[in-house]
Amino acid sequence: MFENKEGQKIPAVTWHTRENDAWVDVSTDDIFKGKTVVVFSLPGAFTPTCSSSHLPRYNELAPVFKAHGVDSIVCISVNDTFVMNAWKAQQEAANVIVIPDGNLEFTRGMGMAVAKNDLGFGERSWRYSMLVKDGVVEKMFIEPEKPGDPFEVSDADTMLKYIAPDYQHKPSVSIFTKPGCPYCAKAKALLKEKDYAFEEIVLGKDATTVSVRAITGKTSAPQIFIGGQYIGGSEDLEKYFA
Repeated sequence: MFENKEGQKIPAVTWHTRENDAWVDVSTDDIFKGKTVVVFSLPGAFTPTCSSSHLPRYNELAPVFKAHGVDSIVCISVNDTFVMNAWKAQQEAANVIVIPDGNLEFTRGMGMAVAKNDLGFGERSWRYSMLVKDGVVEKMFIEPEKPGDPFEVSDADTMLKYIAPDYQHKPSVSIFTKPGCPYCAKAKALLKEKDYAFEEIVLGKDATTVSVRAITGKTSAPQIFIGGQYIGGSEDLEKYFA
């Protein structure tokens, strides 16, 4: 059984990280002292659930967490700093601090180490999340001990519901854009004005006009979707908010 550490201090650890081609030691005091921090820990960078759901959603909701008193969001994984940095860059997760717990000092100190030998992973971290205030664990969400890699309670939405139970989520937004498109810039500015986070799919980089035509029947940009509903272009977005 994994022990719930609520009310206890986190273990004191120094991590060896790489920043701008230089080694930088980061201590738990640097991350947690005098701060309110959301932590989520996972089995490994670049693994399916971690890349498709766990990290992206925390990164997406980071501004909401900040608005509700969270100073930073930290992802801890039993990987080296080069892997963690590459994963963060690939995921474009600028809102999350990634910590390489390659020696498992923090993971073992939290009592969250687990053998993943069947997958060839060796010893890794069980999946969990926690709210830490000034180095003391206020709340932990530990995934149930089931075979495989359960992902039921350590997600960003569960943590946000604990921190801000009355918060109402805005629907997810995707917008297809073209480089240098003034109507795309106008649409993005309106979404930001209305405090809507959005995923931008840049034509020529992330997709082609074939994708837009297949989905919307049009080739112009922008093309906007909100909460699964096709909105249309820039003028259609103005009508939607009106």
